[in-house]
Amino acid sequence: MTDRTPTPLLVLDVVGLTPALLAHMPRLGAFARAGSAAPLGTVLPAVTCSAQATFLTGATPAEHGVVGNGWYFRELGEVLLWRQHNALVQGDKLWDAARRAHPGYTVANICWWYAMGADTDLTVTPRPVYRADGRKEPDCYTRPPALHDELVELLGPFPLFQYWGPGAGLASSRWIAEATAHVLRAHGPDLTLCYLPHLDYDLQRFGPEDPRAHRAAAELDQVIAPLLAEAERLGRTVVVLSEYGITKATRPVDINRALRRAGLLEVHTQAGMEYLDPTASRAFAVADHQIAHVYVRRAEDLAATRAALADLPGLDLLLDEAGKKEHGLDHPRSGELVAVAAPDAWFTYYYWLDDALAPDFAQLVEIHRKPGYDPAELFLDPADPYVRVKAATAVARKKLGLRYRMAVVPLDPAPVRGSHGRLPERDEDGPVILCSTPGALPERVAATEVKALLLRLAAAGELPEDDNS
Repeated sequence: MTDRTPTPLLVLDVVGLTPALLAHMPRLGAFARAGSAAPLGTVLPAVTCSAQATFLTGATPAEHGVVGNGWYFRELGEVLLWRQHNALVQGDKLWDAARRAHPGYTVANICWWYAMGADTDLTVTPRPVYRADGRKEPDCYTRPPALHDELVELLGPFPLFQYWGPGAGLASSRWIAEATAHVLRAHGPDLTLCYLPHLDYDLQRFGPEDPRAHRAAAELDQVIAPLLAEAERLGRTVVVLSEYGITKATRPVDINRALRRAGLLEVHTQAGMEYLDPTASRAFAVADHQIAHVYVRRAEDLAATRAALADLPGLDLLLDEAGKKEHGLDHPRSGELVAVAAPDAWFTYYYWLDDALAPDFAQLVEIHRKPGYDPAELFLDPADPYVRVKAATAVARKKLGLRYRMAVVPLDPAPVRGSHGRLPERDEDGPVILCSTPGALPERVAATEVKALLLRLAAAGELPEDDNS
């Protein structure tokens, strides 16, 4: 414990930021040159939930348990992605360590993951209104509750349909940045966490070398500029970091179809649609970008599972218990095997062998029902000549308060041009960390060191003795 007043911090999670993209972001580039910058190591899997949990606990996925953006909940018999309860993150959190050093330390979380139920003072996280008739309306969850109306009155409703899906774009990151600036001014927390997702979209859609990806970086830079200026005016130390870099990837790998053809994955059929049956399957995979957790029900099926995947094009590594331990991924939530895609490949969740039997949610933006991540949700189906008419009709029905189905997502994953999840092969392709304070960063920073670094910055150089990051 110290009597020193903590240095107020703003931590910006600029998803997908790499050293190469800084060349297209003049304001952030100038920020890096005036302060300090270093390569930032990430974790396997290099995905949002795992990386953020590591930043905030100083632990690996083997310790904090966030082995991906989702996993197979064995106790429920269900694959669940994008859960929101902070209790899923095991270990000592950044704010707990900070409060031991600085009693009364206040924290705002603006859209970092696992926000709900976290012991933070202010919280903002996307949370749709799910109507009883099946309609979904854009909104957010806040704590305290009064913050909701405060932000909506100032900024309008949270732009959920620009946060993910075919319409994902700058509007959501602008709303989050402006909400963050308001929280800084009006509430003045000691630590403010802000998540800006914009680079995730066009880098996955078009690849990191496409001019449209560079334009997205320049657009986000313009959104970040006033937030940096506000933080400087308020005397905040600013840290900018990213969770991963997105690299060119054009080969979809149908890992579940390979398991099904080998007789290991089971489905059940309802209304002419096939659904994954995880409790009956001998083996199936939870696909998560370039990583897939392969769950094998019985030990005697491990050999057959390995054999089914041994020659699968686009699969680079298949980690067993020793491999998981080596990569800090040996947690009970992990699959019995963990597949890592080749640098130019990524895993689909698809398990059906005939598109006519695909479940109806396959063509929807449906992140909670799909048993794996689906980047095709960023696209309108290019094979459907009426897709824009369908989308417009669905939007019109929504505005009239009627039920609607936005069935516009392609079943062909070919348009995807970028992915992430495996460890980067070069620093240029990996995440970066920047700080407004010159000389504040070592030559490189590991993801597990971020928590301790933020504690040092908050303590103006004094690391709390009881920090156990």
